[in-house]
Amino acid sequence: MSAAGRWLLPLAVLLELIAICMSSTQLSAISGVLFIFCFLCVSHPLQTYARTLLLVSLAVVAWFSIRGELGADRLIKASADAAFYAAFLASLGMMQCLVRRFEVLRRIHDVLLGGRAIWLYPKYALVSCSIASVLSFGMMSLLCGSLSETLRERGISGESRLQWLRSVLISTLRGFALVPLVAPTSVAVAILTRELPQLSWSMLLPYGLAASVVLVVVGWILEQHRFRQVSSERVALEQWPSGSLQLLGLVLIVFVVMAVIVALTDFKVSVAAMMAVPSVTVLYMMWQERSVGVVLKESMTQVSSMNNEMAIFAASAILGVSISSVIPADALSGLATSAGGMWVLAVVGMLSLPLLSAIGVIPITVLSVQAGLLPQLIAEGMDPLLISVALVIGFSLAMMLSPFGPAVMLLSRFGQVPRRVVAFRWNGVFVLIVVPLLLALLALEIIVLPAIL
Repeated sequence: MSAAGRWLLPLAVLLELIAICMSSTQLSAISGVLFIFCFLCVSHPLQTYARTLLLVSLAVVAWFSIRGELGADRLIKASADAAFYAAFLASLGMMQCLVRRFEVLRRIHDVLLGGRAIWLYPKYALVSCSIASVLSFGMMSLLCGSLSETLRERGISGESRLQWLRSVLISTLRGFALVPLVAPTSVAVAILTRELPQLSWSMLLPYGLAASVVLVVVGWILEQHRFRQVSSERVALEQWPSGSLQLLGLVLIVFVVMAVIVALTDFKVSVAAMMAVPSVTVLYMMWQERSVGVVLKESMTQVSSMNNEMAIFAASAILGVSISSVIPADALSGLATSAGGMWVLAVVGMLSLPLLSAIGVIPITVLSVQAGLLPQLIAEGMDPLLISVALVIGFSLAMMLSPFGPAVMLLSRFGQVPRRVVAFRWNGVFVLIVVPLLLALLALEIIVLPAIL
């Protein structure tokens, strides 16, 4: 990557954070243009999927603009949204700078595999969700990368290696998929609350927790037997690795800072996370390194390393604004007038995410388009909370089923397992079981509960 690329991408992130603090859509749009310039011209060349998605999104914008279907206000929104989602990912990804500084993260599998085998699946799923709430995609790199090193160091191969991979990696992936349901730092929550100001993470949480219980219990039943062999091959720790309490304290500080920001400002929790994570991370790095130059270099390297993921997020935002802008305002008229109609719309919204992700349309792209349609549904009388619940459930399922999604791609690369094996063979039966249960849960929340209350 050129020197300009190493500077300009972090500069675009910083510019977007300033734009958020100033509530300046114009400055945010300028940041979006800078992001796109970096992706196309000065950053490290994008991978095929990210480059194709970005070029397609720009071509769609150009086509609609030439036809006069996108006004200046929508172009500004598309650029501003692209900046927001790219900066969202980059800000949370800064926590990855802490991974190499803590022994507990390097030995995390020996920590998690302790205790009775029956508890290992929920432990892995819930810990993965907790770490991913802060590290985002960095959690997949952490757990998958450290597992590869653990297997190599121990000389575990053959059938035993496959059992380790299947047990640990699939529970890690499913734990990561819980993030949209329960975490304020999820990009799905950020998208929905940005499009619907009347919606908040705390409103989504009770419904997300109910769906999470379904996912964890079904996975627990299906996978617990595989963990018995894995647990017998672990290296037992006599004590917690050094730095464990310090790491816990840092994570706690991040969430406290987020809570203070939300309490003192009008910012949503997702925006508070964008402010708190890089601030706490950089301050800790400064305290440890005692060198501004070292901290700046490492921070810029970390942000620049995520250019593919940021490009995907930015392109998805651009597509979402463009496509939703040209759909007629009355296209969904009359569909939200009854509880039954709301349930049908919620089911379609939920299932379209995993179905489209299975053929290569990643969930953030689909959700961006769907979120752009929500305001007209709300105007028709649909409850924004319940349709949003359906979408975050669909987003969660799609994260497990998309062979082109970043999570499955990382898991496949570290585990040296084909992406379609991870997405379909390892998750197929699980998804077939949980989908009817989640549809029943949606019916309960949309049809039954309102009638009772």
